[in-house]
Amino acid sequence: MDRRTLLDRAPDDPVRLLDAEGELVDDYEPTLSDGKLLSLYGDMRLGRRFDERMVSLQRQGRIGTYSPMAGQEGAQFGSMYALSDDDWVFYQYREHAAPLTRGFPPEYLHYWAGYEEGNAVLADANIFPLNICIGDHIPHATGMAWASKLKGNDHEAFVCHFGDGATSEGDFHEGLNFAGVFDTPTVFMCHNNGWAISIPREDQTKSATLAQKADAYGFEGVQVDGMDPLAVYEVTRVALEKARDTESGDPRPTMIEALEYRYGAHTTADDPDAYRDEAEVEAWKQKDPIDRLEAYLRREDILDDATDERIGEAIEDAIAEAVATLDSLDPDPDKMFADVFAEPTPRIEAQREYLRELRERHGDDALIRDE
Repeated sequence: MDRRTLLDRAPDDPVRLLDAEGELVDDYEPTLSDGKLLSLYGDMRLGRRFDERMVSLQRQGRIGTYSPMAGQEGAQFGSMYALSDDDWVFYQYREHAAPLTRGFPPEYLHYWAGYEEGNAVLADANIFPLNICIGDHIPHATGMAWASKLKGNDHEAFVCHFGDGATSEGDFHEGLNFAGVFDTPTVFMCHNNGWAISIPREDQTKSATLAQKADAYGFEGVQVDGMDPLAVYEVTRVALEKARDTESGDPRPTMIEALEYRYGAHTTADDPDAYRDEAEVEAWKQKDPIDRLEAYLRREDILDDATDERIGEAIEDAIAEAVATLDSLDPDPDKMFADVFAEPTPRIEAQREYLRELRERHGDDALIRDE
């Protein structure tokens, strides 16, 4: 599908190419090959199983607070499949599809266990370090995109993921305004899952949509059905083409608002039952992105039971291999405090010395128990 069909539309007219029953709509024919479609399905299943395993690890005390992504695989993996290897990814903390589709380094689990090496390894896959502060990475994405443009790197584009809550932050407005003024090769991907922790989307802004906020900054905004991985892929693909636009020499940013839902808690420290109705969750599960793509693939004879079983086995092996690396981690107090400040403060030094002495007396297990 061309740019006009996908982007030149009202911001409140979401792009949908695969309905909840797995049927193609609007005479759409997938541009991904059968092999890529199967790979996309497999990665989405990997994401769902990874999520389940990470929540379990957190409950066991083996990793820290974790942000589940179940329900958002369509937008996450669909958008990642549109990127080239040279493109950069910026994400908040829930978009686990980024490292999972770019090699699934086991060190990514280490980050959630408190080891900064999990952030450092992401740079090798053109992924900006994971960001916990809401929206802080948006100006960074714009800045890197502008620097790339000034260097003449017209083969690079920059995709910035964030949640609907980030649109209430000043960094969102500053980053998008700068992108519009300087025509940076940036795609802003807003994951609108309806809730900024416990604040519903309608209590954040009186704008009819989040996508239309791009109008204020002089570039296009488009809504897409975030539970439809094919629609997200196609919209992201054409947005990236516009970001590069080497023919006219006029790259332009785009904002994509993906309408989706998180089935679980905001993080493992959250209780969504305190502010959400279970009926709402169940209604969204009827639109599940994995089920939707599976129904299509089976109807087209791209997926069968034997293939599905092989995919499941490969997923279990990959996750087990990554989880096993947690047992070999060395809780070294020096590493723990190395990147907190350029120069350690007296309090940091005191904490480090305390843990050094604890480890020397009782070994590594003492550090875990003391925590």
